[in-house]
Amino acid sequence: MSERAGVSAPLLRDLVLGHLTALGFEVNPRTGTLALDGKKSKDLLRRLHEQARLFSLRSHQAWIHRSWPRLSGYFASGPYITPESVRPILVEVTEPWQSDLFRLARLTWSLPYNKGYGRRLRFLLLDEGNRGPEGQPFLIGILGLQSPPLSFPPRDRLFQYPPGQKTELVNQTMDIYALGALPPYTDLLGGKLVALAAASDEIREVYRRRYESRRTEIEGRTLPAHLVALTTTSAFGRSSLYNRLKVNGEPVAISLGFVEGYGTFHLEPLYPLFRQYLEAQGIATRGGYGVGPRIKWQTCVRALERLGLSGNLLRHALPREAFLFPLVHNLKDYMEGRAQEPLYRSLPFAELVAYWRERWLLPRAGRVSGWRKWRREKLLEFLVVGSEER
Repeated sequence: MSERAGVSAPLLRDLVLGHLTALGFEVNPRTGTLALDGKKSKDLLRRLHEQARLFSLRSHQAWIHRSWPRLSGYFASGPYITPESVRPILVEVTEPWQSDLFRLARLTWSLPYNKGYGRRLRFLLLDEGNRGPEGQPFLIGILGLQSPPLSFPPRDRLFQYPPGQKTELVNQTMDIYALGALPPYTDLLGGKLVALAAASDEIREVYRRRYESRRTEIEGRTLPAHLVALTTTSAFGRSSLYNRLKVNGEPVAISLGFVEGYGTFHLEPLYPLFRQYLEAQGIATRGGYGVGPRIKWQTCVRALERLGLSGNLLRHALPREAFLFPLVHNLKDYMEGRAQEPLYRSLPFAELVAYWRERWLLPRAGRVSGWRKWRREKLLEFLVVGSEER
C-alpha cells in the first residue's frame, strides 16, 4: 500500500478495519479489540511477518543492490563448508563494512527489519575455518543488543526492586533484538551458538569497555558498567532455540512464560498513512533523540484514537515466549539490593564454542545433509522484491 496525499479520516478508518479483517482477525467494534482462532495463530503470525517484511524490504532495495556484490563473499554455500573445520570468532561491529554486513544479514530474515534503539551492541560470528572463492570468512550469525524496556512484566515479576532504584538496575541489563544464524549454518544449529555467545564473558567485557564511566545523556548519571542479565522474546510463540539451552547442566536461557501479543507489526503497511494523517494535523511522528524508543507505537495509538478506534487494536493476541539470560549467579540478590557486587558466571566464548561443536554441530552435520545443497544466491532472491527505488 502506498502513501496517499490527503487521505481522509473515514477512508483511513475503513482501510484499518478492512486490513485487519483481510488478515483473519475478528474486530469487536464495541471494545475495539481483536480476536483470533488459536489454531490459526501461528500461520497468521508467519503471514503477518511476511507482509511486514516485504513492506520493509522495499525501502532497502537500492542499498541491497549496491551492497550485495561487495558483501556476498561472506555468505556461505554448502559445498564450501567442512563441519570439522568450523572455527567461530566473535567480532564486535565497529567498522562501516561490518555494520553493512550486519544489516544485510538481518534483512534476510523472515522478521521485518529492526535496527534497535538506545544503547546498542552488535556482533558478527564469523567462521575463520571455512572460506569461499573470494577469501572472506563465512558469516555464521549475528547478535544485536539494545537498551532494555523499563517496563517488562515477565522480568519485573521476578524482582522486588529497592525503592527508586529500578531504572538504575534495569539499565544494567540489555535486550536481545537480533539473534540468529544464516544458512546453511541454520541447518547446522548455528543459532544455538549465537544464543550461547550472548551469555559469554566476551560480551560482558565489550559492554564494560563501552560504558565504563559513561554518563547517561538524559539524567547525567554514571551507571555501573555491569551487564548482569539479558532479556528477549521469541518471534513465533514457543521457542525451540532458547528452550533447554544449557551448558554443563546450567540453563543459559530461562523461560519466563508468555507475554500478551502486543505491537505494531500487523499494522505495518498502514504506518505511512498514519504518519501522513497525523503530520497533516501538526502532530510530529519522527523518531530521534528525546522522543523515546516507542515512537512507532505512539504514532499508531494516536492515529487510531483520532480515527475513533481503540489503541487496543495493537493487542494482536499472538503470544510470544519471554526469556531471561542470567549472567551472574546472584542475580536476584543484586537486583533486589542485597548484594553490592555481581558474581559473574564464567562462560568464555572458546569453551562455549567447544561445547556447541560436540553437542550440536558435529552430530547435526552427520544426521542431515540438506545444508550441503544450499547456494548463497538464494539469499539474494529472498532479498529482492518489487520496488520503485532501484
